[in-house]
Amino acid sequence: MQQLTHQFDVPVSRFTVGNHSLAYRDQGSQSPGSGGRTILCVHGNPTWSYYYRNVFHRFAGRYRVVAVDHIGCGESDKPPRGAFSYQLADHQQNLADLIEHLDLKNVMLLAHDWGGAIGLGALLKCRERFSAITLLNTGAFPPPYVPWRIAACRIPVLGTLGVRGLNLFARAAITMAMDRNHLSPEVTAGLLKPYDSWKNRVAIDAFVRDIPMKPSDPTYQTLLDLENALPSLAHLPSLLVWGMKDWCFRPECLRRFEKAWPNARSVEIADAGHYVIEDAPLEVLDAIETFLSDQTRNSAS
Repeated sequence: MQQLTHQFDVPVSRFTVGNHSLAYRDQGSQSPGSGGRTILCVHGNPTWSYYYRNVFHRFAGRYRVVAVDHIGCGESDKPPRGAFSYQLADHQQNLADLIEHLDLKNVMLLAHDWGGAIGLGALLKCRERFSAITLLNTGAFPPPYVPWRIAACRIPVLGTLGVRGLNLFARAAITMAMDRNHLSPEVTAGLLKPYDSWKNRVAIDAFVRDIPMKPSDPTYQTLLDLENALPSLAHLPSLLVWGMKDWCFRPECLRRFEKAWPNARSVEIADAGHYVIEDAPLEVLDAIETFLSDQTRNSAS
């Protein structure tokens, strides 16, 4: 059995979007048995491509693995809010531009948290490049609820002071997004590494404030359009891996995807939380392994 790792030594590449540098990782080879597959990893808030280090470790020897750091996150540029909107639609377009730039084909989307809405939005812009979807505890619709722990971070002035000044959102996630396990000091340091100052936490705050609370909010329509488009993706092979103890993207979010994609394969991990690939890494990686192998076998038959 391949060991897990806290190290993330995949070289950084850069792509310019607007006036900003978008960081991404691109490693691996498409071996003869891979079906020419690319795994595109899209993170959420408050993580970064480090969240997918074990995907690289497990799969880059057989597949091409690409992971993005959204603007404001990871090792990408972190412009002030006046210099970049930090709205969902802009993150979607940035990812679509990167997909086209890298000429990615036969792509399996692998997305978590806000990465689901970002990745699926980019997929809709580049449909012909995608052949499968794997989602981990995410959403792609206007939020049916906003947990109080998230709503508290939106309080004017005080919320930003807590999120950007004290790093309360990212630090709280280290424990609140886990249920089965505790993160090691090395993994905790890795997840928090890019978010070490007020300036570098701009996107964490911006993601929270981009959650639409009413139809007039800018991202509400973006999410509604995405939700309405979900049934058009039902033909794609889909895997839904869910930590069922997630208090943010709760099981009803999983059920909404299952309704839109009735042929999706679901893997429910009863005692895992929101950071499902950290809380139950072997179950998640094994589920992805089986799903990829089945897709390769089906395409060859």
